[in-house]
Amino acid sequence: MLSLEQTQTLAERLDAALLNRQEIGRLTEDVADLSVNAAYRVMMAGIGLRLARGEHIVGWKMGLTSAAKRQQMNLDRAIWGVLTDAMLVPNDGELRRADGVHPKIEPEIALRLGHALAGRVTRAEAWEAVDGVCAALEVLDSRYVGFQYFSLPDVIADNASSWRFVLGPWQAPCEIADLPMTMAIDAHVVQRGSSADISGHPIESLVQLMDLLTDFGISLPADSIILTGAATLAEPLRAGTRVSLRVPGLADVGVRVV
Repeated sequence: MLSLEQTQTLAERLDAALLNRQEIGRLTEDVADLSVNAAYRVMMAGIGLRLARGEHIVGWKMGLTSAAKRQQMNLDRAIWGVLTDAMLVPNDGELRRADGVHPKIEPEIALRLGHALAGRVTRAEAWEAVDGVCAALEVLDSRYVGFQYFSLPDVIADNASSWRFVLGPWQAPCEIADLPMTMAIDAHVVQRGSSADISGHPIESLVQLMDLLTDFGISLPADSIILTGAATLAEPLRAGTRVSLRVPGLADVGVRVV
């Protein structure tokens, strides 16, 4: 089991890589027996460093919720991470590619909570708590060399490879069970998927998130943003392009990469 000092040291290593936009070796190269629970503690220690710099938690993300994404990353289960206000990019705003290491972008559905949630919930209870839905883009960026060949604990410790996210306009909850999702780069379609590829239904990601967070004694406050996970594989982010996502029934969302 990691000591508090070891946990903080690993969190600071990842935080420095984030701030300096530098690749580092996998944590499991030095801590071969790093467990999933220990990795989550490293993650939250890293979030503590961000909060100390003035960032605020605004939501949570689920990762590896689609079979395609788990296969792409060679990992075997869904995981969660933390979203802060510093990670939010305005819809159709600019995102600086050079601020990242090797970012990738993927299409998602986001949920917003109208009231707090605590403990394990049913799908009906999760849906009742939602007061907004929108199309979203998440920009992943691993701090590890090559964005590959890492273990589940490595990914978790690195805040589930979170970096930036973009939200479309919020709207009242609507049917999101099986919506076509089309992501394009400069109007050229690069990925097609369905909201059904996100845990079978995006609301199921929220149910899974509550299951996972309950094990850590974490509840979700009202107004929390939930990124439910990718519907397709991620695409490398390239400067000088515009990435957009179209989901019928939801407003479009996009970002300009500079």
